[in-house]
Amino acid sequence: MQFSDRISGAGESKTARFIPLINKLKQDGIDVINLAIGEPEYESPAPVIDAVKKALENGQTRYGPVAGLDLLKERLAEGFQGYTKDNIIVSNGSKQILYSIFQVILNPGDEVIIPRPSWVSFSEQIRLAGGIPVFVDTHDNHLDIRNIEKAVSSRTRAVLINSPNNPTGAVYPFDTLEKMARIAVSDNLWVISDEAYDFFVYDDIPFTSPFAFPHLRERLVVTRSFSKHFSMTGFRVGYAAAPIPFIRAMTTLQSHLTGNVCSFAQYGALSALDMDNRIIKDWRMALTKKRDLIFEELSPVFDCIKPEGAFYLFPDISRHLNPNETSADFAARILEKTGVAVVPGEDFGKPGHVRISFAVPHETLVRAIEKIKEVL
Repeated sequence: MQFSDRISGAGESKTARFIPLINKLKQDGIDVINLAIGEPEYESPAPVIDAVKKALENGQTRYGPVAGLDLLKERLAEGFQGYTKDNIIVSNGSKQILYSIFQVILNPGDEVIIPRPSWVSFSEQIRLAGGIPVFVDTHDNHLDIRNIEKAVSSRTRAVLINSPNNPTGAVYPFDTLEKMARIAVSDNLWVISDEAYDFFVYDDIPFTSPFAFPHLRERLVVTRSFSKHFSMTGFRVGYAAAPIPFIRAMTTLQSHLTGNVCSFAQYGALSALDMDNRIIKDWRMALTKKRDLIFEELSPVFDCIKPEGAFYLFPDISRHLNPNETSADFAARILEKTGVAVVPGEDFGKPGHVRISFAVPHETLVRAIEKIKEVL
């Protein structure tokens, strides 16, 4: 069969591929500890489930507005000073938001600068829009402004940042983002800020969104999600905040791509915004303890930088690699010998590393750490 060059050149999501593999291993009776998937361990909150049930009972199962329920958009706009519901679009998770952004801004051959290591889908989404991902290396997991500045060319359309970062857990500070904003304004670039992990920041480190810089807002798109923050991964509700013309363009695309997001799931999202924040803060406190545990236990084994946010450790495993062995080989070896699944660093553009999720029950994490240390 012959398919389009567009899809033939795209790779499958390198993290999503673990789901069927792990399920098959479990079906074969193998005890797998899954530290590969970035999904909170907690069940979706009861108030969210109750709101969805109520919406179903009230017949909220029909087509809705393409850009999302007005009430939900109004609530989301409250998080962006000066914005209204017309500055918001609700989509099927932040993954679809990001896909749509690139479809809206890129022509064939246009470039998007991506700090590396980076989330696995960024580059493929850019390529699917006909664009070219341009990777720039970070320094100690943080933005290297000089590298970003050097990477700007006449074809550059945007800089894509992700803080807290997946896979490193780095949280970019105010002054660094301010410098990046100056570059964007000077060179007339879009800034795309993926803030899926904005709530998961540790040690009282302040989280800064590029929205903090008013002069940048006319060229800024912020995308966030209910998936991680509220443990609603299966609901597929994410959103973008951007200038009104940009939201109109995305709405046009979404009208042909998917129509509205699941109506009753949006009522669940509305309920999440009204939840007692102490529940979510308890989750973050528990994750802080797990972050401390995994860093303390594995930093003597691997070279690690302590994550400041998100829920991943991204250690350098180079000294444990056999001759000619890649981090993908290492991950396969660990999975085969211990049943612990981790993601190879090559998938994020950083060989010699692995991503380890610590968003699992405490006992599971302890057992996984023991198994990894045992085999090494």
